Amino acid sequence: MSRFITLVFAGIAYIVFFATFLYLIGFVGNLPYLPVTVSRGPEAPPGVAIVIDLALVLLFALQHSVMARQGFKRWWMRLVPPQAERSVYVLAASLALIALFALWRPMPALVWSTSGWLAVVLWVLFAAGWGIVLLSTFLINHFELFGLQQAWFNVRRRAAAAPRFHQPLLYKLVRHPLYLGFFVSLWIGPEMSVGRLVLAGGLSAWMLIAIQFEERDLIDVFGDQYRRYRTQVGMLLPRFGARG
Repeated sequence: MSRFITLVFAGIAYIVFFATFLYLIGFVGNLPYLPVTVSRGPEAPPGVAIVIDLALVLLFALQHSVMARQGFKRWWMRLVPPQAERSVYVLAASLALIALFALWRPMPALVWSTSGWLAVVLWVLFAAGWGIVLLSTFLINHFELFGLQQAWFNVRRRAAAAPRFHQPLLYKLVRHPLYLGFFVSLWIGPEMSVGRLVLAGGLSAWMLIAIQFEERDLIDVFGDQYRRYRTQVGMLLPRFGARG
């Protein structure tokens, strides 16, 4: 029964994540049918809004980075079963984003706004960025990344295979295509409000820091294989002319 409960919990955590991810797309894109977006919702004086919004970004960044570190995981798994650890992480990240949506204070003044064919091109690039994010998760194992595989293997009493270093598709071009997709979607769009600029700037700063910690963990796991990979493949942009 405990195995079944873990699987149900993993499924619920995944559903919450996917709904939150879809809302994030509309939130950043300021889509008209959403009640609250990065540029629409309950407002506050600009100084107060910046403090609140940056605090919400920091809350998400700390949750996302601290809970992902190996030292925290070793401590955390004394309290949480290993097969549920990733699902708890996914649920916590989703709740941090939901808090950001609920408490965000928009600053709708426009930094830029476009129309016509240029707006269409920017919408396409905006959508492509989210597509890169989602595709990247499937390239490295979407269901393991979001905790479903661990819970399913637990039900089947099956052990997960040891981590294997490989470079599927986009990972042959850049080391972090998932982060690249977020950069594209945060910064590219037909409109950029002051609020979206704060969100994009805050999350971008966090991602650049998070990549450094993530790569340390990857070196601990894969050693010289990952060190060679770093010399051959660019972090966020292709390194043309590098030897494979």
